Amino acid sequence: MTHLFSPIKIKNISFKNRIVVSPMCQYSSTDGFANNWHLVHLGSRAVGGAGLVITEATAVSPEGRISPGDLGIWKDEHIAKLKEITTFIEEHGAIAGVQLAHAGRKASHTEPWNGGKQIQPDAENGWQTLAPSALPFSRSETAPAEMDKPAMAKVIADFKEAAVRALAAGFKVIELHGAHGYLLHEFLSPVSNIRTDEYGGSFDNRIRFLLEIIDAVNEVWPANNPLFVRLSTTEWTPGAWTIDDSIALAKILMDKGVDLIDCSTGGNVAGAQIPLKPGYQVEFAEAIRKQAGILTAAVGLITTPEQADEIIQTGQADMVIMARELLRDPHFPLRAAHQLGHDVKWPVQYERAKW
Repeated sequence: MTHLFSPIKIKNISFKNRIVVSPMCQYSSTDGFANNWHLVHLGSRAVGGAGLVITEATAVSPEGRISPGDLGIWKDEHIAKLKEITTFIEEHGAIAGVQLAHAGRKASHTEPWNGGKQIQPDAENGWQTLAPSALPFSRSETAPAEMDKPAMAKVIADFKEAAVRALAAGFKVIELHGAHGYLLHEFLSPVSNIRTDEYGGSFDNRIRFLLEIIDAVNEVWPANNPLFVRLSTTEWTPGAWTIDDSIALAKILMDKGVDLIDCSTGGNVAGAQIPLKPGYQVEFAEAIRKQAGILTAAVGLITTPEQADEIIQTGQADMVIMARELLRDPHFPLRAAHQLGHDVKWPVQYERAKW
């Protein structure tokens, strides 16, 4: 029976189990550089038994950062420390993945513990935000600049160059961040994209920019390495992006060589009413998996071994992506294996504590 600790192979990469460390922003970089915080944060989750460890949203350009403290991969100098981190992750039995991201209109904000407020373009540590249309995320924020064709071409090139650096840094999986109201999501949604050119209006037009980025990444990313896309599979708002849109897009992405859809929701509509409950997004992962025929990962308020295992056993998703529970307990996978009755390998340094 397939269960949480069953291995899974995607293209040429084998994962020892179905537990994924979700990209979780740490807002702890200077000029995009990883540091020892990232080494310990990500490395400890590999030691703790996760099958795949994905970095936080890693900006493909300085203007693509959510905050000045975001991790980045826009210059070659970023590679060395990232390589140290991926080497450590793999030495401890996990696969290293990177989430490539551009924050779009949700860029240029202070860190959450400093209020998470928009920094004006002319203020210290602020910059001009970019988006498909000059629509702010909320009424209290300054509108972004609508991207022209040269700006869009630059973003496509930035993602492509970031993929080259990701490979050099030792990452085996790339996830493109197309969710949570950031740039790629902004193009997908009729709420944030009101363009009148070939990138706006119809469904086919609104997905065009994402597809062009995928094409560019595929030019440099090895065909045998997995490529994931995170989607906000619904915006929880009438007239916005829906699960039916996500299913239609997932079918197209599979034909483009995308291997797995990371199924999140929301983030693009200020004030959207999201019905939070344990596993509240799992149904969308199940719908895409069954109706589009592509691998999916479930994420969102998954906190117990039994809950995570049931998602895999019942075929609702192929992997389980965990965030807050892995912040609370870096060794959740080791504990989960014990509770579920699976004997898994522990780090030799910790074996004397094994249940």
